[in-house]
Amino acid sequence: MGFQVSRALVVRGSQANMVVTDSVAMTSKEFVFTERDFTRIRALIHQCAGIALSEHKQDMVYGRLSRRLRAVGVPSFSTYLDNLERNPDSAEWSAFINALTTNLTSFFREPHHFPVLADFLKSRDTPIHIWCSASSTGEEPYSIAMTACEAFSSLTPPVKIIATDIDTNVLEAAAQGIYAMDRLEKMSTPRVKKFFLKGKGKNQGSVRIKKALRDMITFEQLNLLENKWPITDKFDVIFCRNVMIYFDKAAQTKILDRFAPRLKTDGLLFAGHSENFTNITNKFTLQGKTVYKLNTSQA
Repeated sequence: MGFQVSRALVVRGSQANMVVTDSVAMTSKEFVFTERDFTRIRALIHQCAGIALSEHKQDMVYGRLSRRLRAVGVPSFSTYLDNLERNPDSAEWSAFINALTTNLTSFFREPHHFPVLADFLKSRDTPIHIWCSASSTGEEPYSIAMTACEAFSSLTPPVKIIATDIDTNVLEAAAQGIYAMDRLEKMSTPRVKKFFLKGKGKNQGSVRIKKALRDMITFEQLNLLENKWPITDKFDVIFCRNVMIYFDKAAQTKILDRFAPRLKTDGLLFAGHSENFTNITNKFTLQGKTVYKLNTSQA
């Protein structure tokens, strides 16, 4: 197939996703990295992205942000952070956020959700609108798109998906829809043949999502903690999976309370396997395994 990789990306706003769990072993430090630097970083990432960065992430933070220091040519963490705080509109803020977020994901992750989604889609009036609020590198929204295609037995189902994330780098990767072949190892052969094109030549070993599925999805940058979201639609389905665990309870409550008016009264909200929304807000009621409906008496 010889991929023509487009760098085009639909962006309308400002950013949603998660914290890294890896650590960087440091035998020697290129830059001085003090406890005060780490405290400032924790405060800044919480302020701008809602991420509650734990105390044991110091090595990870050093490893990730030291790359930014080299890239912008500053001699110390304190200088880097001073520059950020003095320039609130700097593009470096996006790089700072991207460096401190992670994107652990896979196709059809938490597979019990997708038969529920398929049955729900078949019961709906069309067109259907879905919001994937933490799209990462695209595996989740494309899994949603494949489920919709299978539910309607068509590569052009009456479904539109908005997929958002805080990390601009992963949004670019998601919009391209190109993956290493081993990312599909748990997927059935018929599904792979139906929805992917195999790369040839220099792209051998890679696959690309078919254009029909890519056309179903609009990728946008969005920060779930921003005071004004660029999204005003009402959705039949919202996916917010494995995101809330990185926010403190106040941020979780704020986000869920803002989801409520954007979900149709009979719509579904999908959460991650380790997330329980019933103790955070009364706007939603549990309908099944990490699947919620709007509590219409409270919304």
